[in-house]
Parts: sequence; C-alpha cells; structure tokens
Amino acid sequence: MKSEVENLSHEAVDTLHAHHPHHYDAKGFVRAVEHASEERGLRLTPLRREVLELIASTRKPIKAYDLLDLLREKHGNAAPPTVYRALDFLLQNGFIHKLESINAFVSCHHPADEHQVPFLICDTCSSAEEVCDERVAELIEIQAKALGFRPQAQTLEVHGTCKHCRKD
Repeated sequence: MKSEVENLSHEAVDTLHAHHPHHYDAKGFVRAVEHASEERGLRLTPLRREVLELIASTRKPIKAYDLLDLLREKHGNAAPPTVYRALDFLLQNGFIHKLESINAFVSCHHPADEHQVPFLICDTCSSAEEVCDERVAELIEIQAKALGFRPQAQTLEVHGTCKHCRKD
C-alpha cells in the first residue's frame, strides 16, 4: 500500500513539473512582469522594478526589512513605506506572493495569470515551492461553496522539510 501512495506521489510531482516547469530566470521573470504591466496599463516605476528584481534574484522568500536593507545599500535614504508601497503594488497585481506564515515574499511563477496557489515551505532551509495545480484551489472553492462560504482570498501554506534538507 505504501508503495502505491509513493508511486502516486511521484507521478503527481512528475505530472506537475511536466506541465509547469519552474526555473529561476530572474531576468526573464522581470521581463514577463514588464510585459504584463504594459498589457494591463500598469506603471512599473523604477523603484517597483528594483524591488521586483531583488525578490526575483533570491531563490528563497525574502522579508520586507531585508529588502529595505538591500535598497539602502544602493539608496541610503530608502524608508519602510517606500518598500511597502512597492510590495503592495506587486502583490495587488499578482506579480509576487506573500507567505503569511513567515511574513516573506516570493516571485510568482505565472505573473500574467491571476491564480491562487498553495506553497510548500521548508522549515529547515526556508525555501518555498509554488504548487501550480489548479485542482487544489478548485477543491477549496468547491468545499467553501458546499458550506455556503464565500472566500475572498486563499492562502495555503504547508510547512515541512524539502527533499534537499531530508537528504542532509
């Protein structure tokens, strides 16, 4: 029985990555956001772009004050409201995600598409993997509807240990 579950898990992961390959191309991501901004008539200011680039260049979730520290290295006068306004813009337009449980931000793998996605967050190395399987969000929507609940936002964060940390 356990091997059937393990096989299903491996098949699900293989299928998931076959349809939604995730790679860390920070420049390509920023170009995709620029394109999406143009198409939507949004203004991606130099500061918003810089915050986006900082988030995209990290392979792990980053906190607002860490972003502020990085901005202060280049611009000594950067203030918290400046960073939070940029983050708000990027969040509202679906270019980044906020991981509520760790109060950190990650780039969105699909910045042109409006979607809700769960995250797998490693408690050892702090990595976060976006799970791009619309069935998860749909299942939550169906259950909410069945209970007469109208969701306004979904945040599903699963904490555990990633495969790289389990090997160590």
